[in-house]
Amino acid sequence: MKKFIFTCGDVNGIGPEISIKAINRIYNPSLNKIFFLCPKNVFDNTTNQVVPNFPFEVISKYSNSDGEKVTVINFDKAKLKVGFPTKNSGMISYKAIRISYNLAISKKVDAIITSPISKTALSLANIKYPGHTEMLAEWSSVNNFMMMFLSDKIKCGLLTIHKPISKVAKLITKKRILRSIEVVANSLKQDFGIRQPKIAILGLNPHAGESGLIGKEEKKIIVPAMEKSSYSKFCYGPFVPDAFFANKSYLNYDFVLGMYHDQVLIPFKLLNFHSGVNYTAGLPIIRTSPDHGTAYDIAGGNKADENSLVEAFNYANKIIDNRNRYA
Repeated sequence: MKKFIFTCGDVNGIGPEISIKAINRIYNPSLNKIFFLCPKNVFDNTTNQVVPNFPFEVISKYSNSDGEKVTVINFDKAKLKVGFPTKNSGMISYKAIRISYNLAISKKVDAIITSPISKTALSLANIKYPGHTEMLAEWSSVNNFMMMFLSDKIKCGLLTIHKPISKVAKLITKKRILRSIEVVANSLKQDFGIRQPKIAILGLNPHAGESGLIGKEEKKIIVPAMEKSSYSKFCYGPFVPDAFFANKSYLNYDFVLGMYHDQVLIPFKLLNFHSGVNYTAGLPIIRTSPDHGTAYDIAGGNKADENSLVEAFNYANKIIDNRNRYA
């Protein structure tokens, strides 16, 4: 039986709400054991609006207990200020991730499904990490990792993650590209069962540099790195980003590697706003999440759509199977 753990995310956002809604949809005790990391007072407050359609138990620490029930792990008491990032909500979201990671790395659970967190709240709590990806990579002592975005329409990833545009060009290096191609190729094979993947790589500059007239990164860095890669036979491009998406060229490839955040995330979210999944590739553990944020503006109103979180569970389920099959 597979074991999944959901985290509450930022308790002042929609995380607790979409978690209960998602568990309502995926609960199947004959196939899966579900854990939910959430302060009891937050769980109680949320269930006043979203009725759980599953039996549950509330305990204070992990226990491999009754498989029929969803196990709510009460690890703290929150000071709720729904709709706003706070120091307390940042610390609770951080603690939930840390606990879930410890359970995953010790193989007590098979996958983590995380609800959205707030960079502002993490900063208020003096947490140095900008997001899940960087935390999990550091804790795993992994240098070669990637933030991926998954859907039935497109799979894509970022060469640089949460970096200001003013710094992106300097971060486009041959070493970074080589490492990114490696983690993409290995993840497509191991996590998604694609044995001969086709990886599209986008250019950095308008018109992909237009033969060096609008930027040199394509000619001097991206193309040489692609040619040097031991996975070069899987790589195509660099493509002109706007034409690539306008012509729906992404349909011809298994994966799209973009150079910076919005280059990939704008088209991805246009295609998959309520169904996209964020995945951290290259880790020894499996972690997925919805591709949206905390949505403070609708928190507490029972208006949040849980579909992206359900899809995060579905992808985690598939990746477990593929890793068992192809590892």
